[in-house]
Amino acid sequence: MMTTIMQYPFSHQPVLLPEVLEALNIQPYGIYIDCTFGRGGHTRAVLNRLGTAGQILAFDQDPEAVQAAQALELADPRFSIIHSTFAQLAQQVEKRGWFGKVDGVLLDLGVSSPQLDTPARGFSFMHDGPLDMRMNPNHGESAGEWLSKATANEIAEVLKTYGEERYARRIARAIVAACQQTELNTTHQLAEIITAACPSPSFRKRKVKGVFKHPATRSFQALRIFLNRELEQLQQILPQTLDVLALRGRLVIISFHSLEDRVVKRFVRDCVRGDDFPPDVPVTSDALHPRLHAIGKPIFPSVAEVAKNPRVRSAIMRVAERC
Repeated sequence: MMTTIMQYPFSHQPVLLPEVLEALNIQPYGIYIDCTFGRGGHTRAVLNRLGTAGQILAFDQDPEAVQAAQALELADPRFSIIHSTFAQLAQQVEKRGWFGKVDGVLLDLGVSSPQLDTPARGFSFMHDGPLDMRMNPNHGESAGEWLSKATANEIAEVLKTYGEERYARRIARAIVAACQQTELNTTHQLAEIITAACPSPSFRKRKVKGVFKHPATRSFQALRIFLNRELEQLQQILPQTLDVLALRGRLVIISFHSLEDRVVKRFVRDCVRGDDFPPDVPVTSDALHPRLHAIGKPIFPSVAEVAKNPRVRSAIMRVAERC
């Protein structure tokens, strides 16, 4: 009995959608993995190009995203969702007997628009809400809980390491001083403390790459990355993709800040280079056993896409092929 191929319309177009579909080089009967389902924009587009025997597995740790994915799972037997971080990639692929058989792996990193636009999630200083910032609000410490007990040195280290915040120590001292006076519960409270800690009015209106940035931008980014262990999980999944991908399978990664992209760039570079021989040892390129082949140059959103959705302006996509 043939499975009906369902067509999925979009009310919202995810970042770099045409470019992602081209980069994945989708085969009608292939196996694909979306490591960051979000609200399923990329997944649904891939499903629209798959045949009846194609399959796509998705991961997400956000309960709201998983709930949306479960509705899709019921509607389309080609799709399944795992409520977990993507660090479980190899384990879940092994369960399905897919090692070395996956035709494409997609990672769309960072926080999703629904998370930013929901005040109760506490990701954005643009909306007042509880100071949470957890991808999975049922797991781990919230931002407010961690800040209430962290030292100024600990906070400064996080802001500097994960946000590249120039005024990390000044902001950290202000946060600790505020916590000693009152309970820190909301995103607006934190944003106001950070803004007041900035050294001058001109800094509060600083312009980065043609865009005015709120002074809390880097601090909120740093806390989110730290609390959700985003860089650690990225470093865990990248080596797993090498065992998962089939020969000529594609790895497609979209990053939104330099810390993520730096990790991705180095991983691809090292896999393209292959084994690490001393520079004076004469070896052929084949003897180096490269594991990936870089496909083209980094891809950025078009001017038109940025005009339509300014949040994508910092996106950068890198593509590599298993060899």
